[in-house]
Amino acid sequence: MSAFTVRLPDDVAKKLDELAEKLDRSRSYVATQAITDFVAREAWQLADIEAGLREAERGDFASKAEVAATIAKYTKRKRRR
Repeated sequence: MSAFTVRLPDDVAKKLDELAEKLDRSRSYVATQAITDFVAREAWQLADIEAGLREAERGDFASKAEVAATIAKYTKRKRRR
């Protein structure tokens, strides 16, 4: 396991300590969980973006019909009176 120093603004360090106390965990545990969650989320998001860019480079785009179907799925047409 690696160890390193992180500098935090005082207000963030205070909130970290408050969370650790409420969770009955150490500051280190809470910080490790936060960093682990951040790394996983960012890695997933970047991988998804990179996959989208590869699709775009191949010219793999949605058709007009696919776009229209997606828009229709999430919008409601106004009723005519």
